[in-house]
Amino acid sequence: MEAVGGLSATTDHDTVKVSIEADSWVDAIRTARDELGLGYLSFISAIDWSNEVAIGDPPSEEVEERYEMLCAIGDVDGRLVIFSADLPKDGPSIGSLTDVFPGAEWHEREAHEMFDIAFTGLRNTEHIYLPDGFVGHPLQKSYALLAREVKPWPGDVDVEDIPQAAGDGPSTENPEA
Repeated sequence: MEAVGGLSATTDHDTVKVSIEADSWVDAIRTARDELGLGYLSFISAIDWSNEVAIGDPPSEEVEERYEMLCAIGDVDGRLVIFSADLPKDGPSIGSLTDVFPGAEWHEREAHEMFDIAFTGLRNTEHIYLPDGFVGHPLQKSYALLAREVKPWPGDVDVEDIPQAAGDGPSTENPEA
């Protein structure tokens, strides 16, 4: 964690997550690639942490409103590190990783298109998924999905027990047959 200037780190399910400052995003990930041997980009994405949602129930507890940028990189031995940096909701911007991992362009274009996050140094910001002239950013929690207006999100899902395999529980045969 110290090698990349991490603020904090956690380990869950054999995956390390390192929180870093947004202004050290590019340098920290370059250092992890060059000095720690994490040379394979897995993904870059974002999470919109918001208390307000356009359609459906708000979160069950208050969250600190922000965007959380995530970048997962690893090596051939299966080590995986997820880097995390918080961005403000108003005018989110972070450095582009395209000079560190050329394949980052696709991921950054997607985050720009879907969340409206600016990537300093990203040369191509053309839409990948949405048609030209599309208004809005569909992965922002404030974006109202038409499908949710027609049929609201059900909220918490009621999970039922897994059916038992034959011979594992009470017989389902008809005793009168």
